[in-house]
Amino acid sequence: MKQNDVYEYLLDRDTFSNRLLLVCKNDKEALRTAHTSKLLDYESFVLPDLRVSYGNDLRAFQTEIYEIIETLHGYFNCDKKKILISPIRTLLLPLPKKDFFPTIKLEFASQINLNELRDKLYYWGYHFVDIVTQKGEVSIRGDIIDIYPLGGDRAYRISLFDEEIESIREFDIDTQKSIKEELETVQIIPALLGLNQKEYEELKKRVQNSSFDVFVKDIDSLGFWYLEELAENFIESFEPLSLCNIKEEIEEIYSLDTPIIEKSYFDTIPVIPEAKVFRELEVINPNAIIKSNSHKKITIIAKNESILRASELESFENLNFIYKDIIVNLISDQEVIISLNKPPKRKRVKKASIILDELKVGDFVVHENHGVGIFKGIQKRTILGANREFVVIEYQNEDMLLIPVENLEVIDRFIADSGNLPIVDKMGKANFKRLKSKVKEKLFAIASQIINLSAQRHLKKGIVLKSDLPEHKIFMSEAGFIHTPDQIDAIDAILNDFSSGKIMDRLLSADVGFGKTEVAMNGMFVAWKNGYQSMIIAPTTLLSSQHYKSLKERFKNYNIKIGKLDRFTPAKEKKAILKGLENGEIDIVVGTHALLKAKFKNLAFVVIDEEHKFGVKQKEALKEITSNTHLLSMSATPIPRSLNMALSEVKSFSEILTPPSNRQNVRTFVKNYDKKIIKEAITRELRRGGQIFYVFNSIAQIEEKKRVLKELIPNLKIALLHSKISAKQTEEDMLKFEAGEYDIMLSTSIVESGIHMPKANTMIVDGADRFGIADLHQLRGRVGRGGKEGYCYFMVEDREDITPQAKKRLLALESHSNLGSGAVLAFHDLEIRGGGNIIGEAQSGHIRQIGYSLYLRMLEDAIKQLSGVKTSNNPQVDIKLTVDAYLNEELISEDRLRLELYRRLSQCENIGEVYEIEQEIADRFGKLDTISRQFIDIMVMKILAKEQNITKIANAGEKIFIEFSDNKERVMLKSYSKDDDDLIATTMKYLKEYNK
Repeated sequence: MKQNDVYEYLLDRDTFSNRLLLVCKNDKEALRTAHTSKLLDYESFVLPDLRVSYGNDLRAFQTEIYEIIETLHGYFNCDKKKILISPIRTLLLPLPKKDFFPTIKLEFASQINLNELRDKLYYWGYHFVDIVTQKGEVSIRGDIIDIYPLGGDRAYRISLFDEEIESIREFDIDTQKSIKEELETVQIIPALLGLNQKEYEELKKRVQNSSFDVFVKDIDSLGFWYLEELAENFIESFEPLSLCNIKEEIEEIYSLDTPIIEKSYFDTIPVIPEAKVFRELEVINPNAIIKSNSHKKITIIAKNESILRASELESFENLNFIYKDIIVNLISDQEVIISLNKPPKRKRVKKASIILDELKVGDFVVHENHGVGIFKGIQKRTILGANREFVVIEYQNEDMLLIPVENLEVIDRFIADSGNLPIVDKMGKANFKRLKSKVKEKLFAIASQIINLSAQRHLKKGIVLKSDLPEHKIFMSEAGFIHTPDQIDAIDAILNDFSSGKIMDRLLSADVGFGKTEVAMNGMFVAWKNGYQSMIIAPTTLLSSQHYKSLKERFKNYNIKIGKLDRFTPAKEKKAILKGLENGEIDIVVGTHALLKAKFKNLAFVVIDEEHKFGVKQKEALKEITSNTHLLSMSATPIPRSLNMALSEVKSFSEILTPPSNRQNVRTFVKNYDKKIIKEAITRELRRGGQIFYVFNSIAQIEEKKRVLKELIPNLKIALLHSKISAKQTEEDMLKFEAGEYDIMLSTSIVESGIHMPKANTMIVDGADRFGIADLHQLRGRVGRGGKEGYCYFMVEDREDITPQAKKRLLALESHSNLGSGAVLAFHDLEIRGGGNIIGEAQSGHIRQIGYSLYLRMLEDAIKQLSGVKTSNNPQVDIKLTVDAYLNEELISEDRLRLELYRRLSQCENIGEVYEIEQEIADRFGKLDTISRQFIDIMVMKILAKEQNITKIANAGEKIFIEFSDNKERVMLKSYSKDDDDLIATTMKYLKEYNK
């Protein structure tokens, strides 16, 4: 499809139809068409390219389903001149009629019936949740409604006074805090269809009686396949025009699937004719085009005036300006149209953070003094006549530990190495104390090593590399893609380090395929331009081969000599490379630990990929090589935030969270084990010229699984990968797989990290219910890397027979197929694993015993202590006032939400943070009652008491006793009465005055 064809056709079109449908091949074509029609003042509505087969579980396509609802709602409710644009595949769906796209308009000060609204939102497809975090969700808590409606990118908080709307504000789904500015109205459109109760129940019944094999038979999974009288055939009822000859695409689709729409419908669609007047224009230098076409009518398109001002146009005379966010560049004998806008950038992956509310009864936790126990939930207890809430932890012999909710900072969620189950400790035993001091000793050794290395580097002068080079700008422009903002930030940081005069020690963290190597290659280019050598070292031959290919491709336009050194390098070549490095003939070298003995003439820049995978001796050699050079360590594992903060004293960090533009989503399906589905998934991938990962986590039975797959598809070429196969054989098979000599890599979960195979875009995980959510999310990340959409099938033996937790995990993964949108837990798990990698020692024995969270906390403290950063050694404050103080369940009914807030309040370091959370609670849940307010007061007291080294505050009737850690004389205060408010006021007055 060419923009000039569409532009000319719409420009010359005599008749105007409000049911004009333009049919195209894919999203890219649809977007270009929308830009062209917007230039001619059409309201353009683009349906997404929904590549789904009839009967597929639509849960994996939730984003596109929402886009369809939003687009059709916008289209049907628009009264202007309009066009509907759709890729072919989307038109094969049963698309809903106009009648099912109503709108609810909620206005400030208007009356609403909450029960009616709740029912309507339910029938309209909204999901009722505790915390609203994504589109299509609603939470009703007393007189507060949180909703993230379709049709925009804003979530709203509506506060009621009785049945009247008191305020409408936006709120941030990450922080859950609302924005102060109040709005007059909010519009809510359906999250599926605007159905009434009868229509909804009928659709639900059809879905539940369906024969399709999906994990959960509900409207989210199958609704669109059963719309029947609610749908219409858009090809028949609209006026369709094809943007190009779509015959081949139609043939291919119908050879693979049997869609609902008859194939014959597409035969009669006319194709837009080729343009005779306008041609497409490539704009590199707008000024040159304007100059050479000054006799023509010239139109300049810009999103806004600031883009126009930044464009450096030499003249603004005789130009027409259109302010629109579109890209159209056309030329004819009479006219020129130039767009100054840039293509939209990819969104950053949202960085999820764990909150303690993920704890479920029965989960393991670790107490900093008592060790590993089992979380038993929150319980309310009356102690000395006062009601308080406690977290209950069970230890050996059913001993129970009650932790006041204001002291939750003493526990961490226990996450073991590779999901191993921990041993529950015995309460009161000195074993855990001894273990902790042993770990502390070891951690001090590691931390001091990190700090000493850093100190040595800081004392030396770094090689100064001139980095502001015009040639570098040209090199960046030759990448073949637009760099993401994160990549640009990382490149800029490296170049600033190069020219600073200090030795760089930077850690670059990003998911595999997010463009770390491109960042490193920019550093290598600048080093080469300054006359210095660079080296990139990787832990495996496979990874070094991948880097070598990337380097050869990226530097092909330059006279840069690149060498590769690993165990596949022939002896003669090896000798020549080592000689070339020593005399400076080789500019860049890539390899494995075979590089550690190399001597260089003028090495300035070293890149270490996946450093944590090198052995102890290799790490020592690396330290020696990099002691005087700029160092960039690259890791595909996220860095835990807390460790990041601690290490920032000694290391610099860069992070890439934006996926590259060609990175695709991975569609995830949960299925009952079925040979037919496996055969179909494999055949589909082979048909599109791709390869398959088949994950089967049993070495003992893997040969039998290979035989089963051979029976299904006899000519299948299968490679095996598991820990019992030698490293040499593994690397050889991986290289053959990468070269396309195998169709399938049948492997254990060993395949989950460090492998980048652009042709492997389907993954089948056999026995998925036996994997943790983090492992499944990691495994899924192996596909969808080569610009093609990835498919991941999680197979379970019998979905009726798996645990509720496994079901919940799998549903979460199926519902979050979008890039980087893996469940919070998966990301957290990965972050925590990353912590072990950064410190460079396995330490798995200690980690297994005390858990990663406490291990990282102790490491962070050790680094801070040795770096001279002041850390708080204040003892615990024991507050035993006979006041009712807890977050009232009438205000916050969900235990998990209260637990999260208790956790955050217990970690506050100043009273400002406490009051901020108090405001947030009022914002999210409504005005605080007396009991909840008194709990906030207790938290403020705790912080003030810590600042004064107070260890205990207690009372007996009106008498209040205050004890200090340094055995000062005990203070005794007298309250007006033993009422809660008097006890709090007297204590607070003393603490605040003492602080002054």
